[in-house]
Amino acid sequence: MDINLKKVHGNWAAGYALDKHTVSSTFDGYDDNGHPKFTTIRTAVGEATYQLKYRQDWTKTAPLAQEIHDKIIPLLGVKIGFVVPMPASNERERQPVTEVANEVAKLLDVPCFDGMLTKTKGQSLKNLHTKEEKIQALEGTFSLNELITNNGKWNVLVVDDLFDSGATMEAACSKLRSYNKVNNVYVATLTWK
Repeated sequence: MDINLKKVHGNWAAGYALDKHTVSSTFDGYDDNGHPKFTTIRTAVGEATYQLKYRQDWTKTAPLAQEIHDKIIPLLGVKIGFVVPMPASNERERQPVTEVANEVAKLLDVPCFDGMLTKTKGQSLKNLHTKEEKIQALEGTFSLNELITNNGKWNVLVVDDLFDSGATMEAACSKLRSYNKVNNVYVATLTWK
């Protein structure tokens, strides 16, 4: 896959996104039901992410995880002790981000702790425009489930599908950093907005 890595900044030790999600989107008018139609061009990673997330094309899981493993992990320069998927905003039978996080964990030969971070339904961020508004809306929405039973501290990799303002990722990382089993938090996202 052709990628264009971008460093993402926040309250984590280091983080990267594989590529931009959408290159362009052109309004084409309305369909017979009055819904707007668009021609959207995505990067290779953006298209794979779209197919995985919205078309349930699970064959995209392994290649996306491989890209994180091959392109992002070496840049972090540390041994990752475990992987945590970003909690999903929408309920699905299978969660795309969790599937990718599980594959990354397998490639790293470390555990993936789905359910370590949970997110309560809160205010939608879609109509909020500033990072400050999003941070305020996210206050108290993440919970931590202390799933590790042995002694020690580990570097954790948080996996997500789309990086926008970073407000949600920062709220999740703050919660993870409060856990006495976490050394440093690192971030890998498939795309950025």
